[in-house]
Amino acid sequence: MIKQISLLLPTRGRRTLVYRFLNSVLETAAEPSKIEVIICSDDDDDDSRDIKFPSLNLIQVVVPRQNMGAYNAICLERASGEISIAVNDDMIFRTKGWDDIVREIDGRFPDGIYLAYGNDLFKGRKLCTFPIMSRKMTDLMLEVYPRAYKGAFIDVHLMDIFKRLEKKGIQRFIYIENIVMEHVHYRVNTSVLDKTYTERARFDDDYTFAELISLREAEAERLVYAIKFPERPLHPHSFSPVSLHRRGIFFPIRAYVRLFLLDANLPLSWRCYLCVWMILRFYYAGFKKA
Repeated sequence: MIKQISLLLPTRGRRTLVYRFLNSVLETAAEPSKIEVIICSDDDDDDSRDIKFPSLNLIQVVVPRQNMGAYNAICLERASGEISIAVNDDMIFRTKGWDDIVREIDGRFPDGIYLAYGNDLFKGRKLCTFPIMSRKMTDLMLEVYPRAYKGAFIDVHLMDIFKRLEKKGIQRFIYIENIVMEHVHYRVNTSVLDKTYTERARFDDDYTFAELISLREAEAERLVYAIKFPERPLHPHSFSPVSLHRRGIFFPIRAYVRLFLLDANLPLSWRCYLCVWMILRFYYAGFKKA
């Protein structure tokens, strides 16, 4: 049986880019009849309504304006595929037969627990820009795409969960270099900068990422348990967001050292990276506002 792949596509004001994306899917997929695209757009975005593309199975969802985390969550709720990929309207598939490669990776893990990603020609190995996950796994998770994320950090959030598995001796984080999913980002090509980019606040999700650290640890615990004890039912998990006291110029140093650098549930290299990166982002955001 050929597994169906669901592409989760939030969009706003980019009808031309959506058609470019859909054409790239059709031109490169080995089994386009086994691809569905869930398009989520805003109810005030007339430009993204009624997109027609008969060669692919499209499901269009129209909602009041949301955060990016909510768009992805809504798309996943409507998806019927055994595999899902969170994509962007500024993405282009470049690799012929990418879907067969995705299915081959999925087939390596009968329990469905993995996080895979392709080469976006921008961040490459460093970031799972377009996460690939199985339905088996997303059904196990508490909140695959946290609705609190406005537009960033969803990829880092998922990576952090699998870094926690890595710390526990479980390697399920897969970079697929030979699948090129080109991210035509404005930081690579400034000519594509548009209103959708400029309306997005670059640093608004930093605190959200820090506050959801307990969610990521709970997700990791659930996945580890499911791997080790596949026949046992999962125990219910609860989590409470961390409360950050955002006062003083040295707040991020105190907070991020405690949350990231001292987090023994993460590999040391990832802990150091997160701590330094988050502190630098805080001060850079302040510099940009000045």
